[in-house]
Amino acid sequence: MPLALLALAISAYAIGTTEFVVVGLLPTVATDLNVSLPMAGMVVSVYALGVTVGAPVLTALTGRLRRKPLLLGLMGLFIAGNLLAGVSPNYETLLAARVLSAFAHGVFFSVGATIAADLVPEDKRASAIAMMFSGLTIAIVTGVPMGTWIGQHFGWRATFLAVSALGVIGALGVAALVPAKLSQPPAAGLATQVRVLAKPRLLLAFAITALGYGGTFVAFTYLAPILETITGFSSGTVSLVLVLYGAAIAVGNMVGGKLANRNPVRALAWLFALQAVVLIVFTFTASSPVPALVTLAGMGALAFANVPGLQLYVVQLAQRHAPGAVDVASALNIAAFNLGIAAGAFFGGRVVDSALGLAATPWVGGLFVLGGLALTLLSGALDRKDGRRGEAVAQPA
Repeated sequence: MPLALLALAISAYAIGTTEFVVVGLLPTVATDLNVSLPMAGMVVSVYALGVTVGAPVLTALTGRLRRKPLLLGLMGLFIAGNLLAGVSPNYETLLAARVLSAFAHGVFFSVGATIAADLVPEDKRASAIAMMFSGLTIAIVTGVPMGTWIGQHFGWRATFLAVSALGVIGALGVAALVPAKLSQPPAAGLATQVRVLAKPRLLLAFAITALGYGGTFVAFTYLAPILETITGFSSGTVSLVLVLYGAAIAVGNMVGGKLANRNPVRALAWLFALQAVVLIVFTFTASSPVPALVTLAGMGALAFANVPGLQLYVVQLAQRHAPGAVDVASALNIAAFNLGIAAGAFFGGRVVDSALGLAATPWVGGLFVLGGLALTLLSGALDRKDGRRGEAVAQPA
């Protein structure tokens, strides 16, 4: 793998840390800024909204820019956003800082995924995307706990200042290691790129991403209370379990990339099937510590294993159905990941508040993933139908 992928992974690590670390700092932020916990939670919501909206729009607007200068500009925006968060005097300034960081997040991953795939031979593309996204998953294992510790001991602003320093390291890596000459996808006007949403095959792929990836978050959002109230772990033990869960995510991401290199649809079908089974099984194992830990290892390994395949599949479909807007399709898929997280968390909350209760969140999440599996099988069938149609057209010639 080229060293340029390491620079992309370091940048992704910084971005992943700033995305997830806020959850552990919400009580500290609420107390310091004298706002309620729900208002502090808006810091998370605004970030997700910034990624969802900013990724496709800004990717469209920057389509004519050269790839490497664009990456450096995005890292500059990311650093500025975190520096602003690190010196925020009030709640409103912090929200604005989070929006800036979120804009950089969405475009970086959409453009970075296409660059990562372009740096390696065709049969290594999913692995290259997985390596870039490994920075995001490793951030869950190490960056988030360290950032939370810094915030608890030196104030939450210190965490954002530390993340901005990580951003500087990532930007220097991009400047030094990413080649200046990269393939430039055809730029398209904003109106043309908006029409990507009118492509049924791409809409189907985005729905697969939202359901298949987001289904895990129905349970993952409430994993800590599940482990404390149902499994019986102490809060200190839960922190260690979450670190192990993050480690399993990192391993699963790399394995998933290798599985998806040749046939992403087939890999996704198997991964979604296993993911749904593990989520449903967790409903029954959550009450016993050892079985719960074993099941959680499987959940973690499968939670991000589908990410490289989902992103590669969207790029492949866009090359066939929207060749002038590949970057935008990639950006829309990043938005679909975030919509999946938001939907999973939302419906998980509704389950917790319903008569089903907290214990039902794993199997409900499994149903979401089964929906993603059904759509994956449908999309694969349509791919085969398109292939047969192409062969029939070619035969007379």
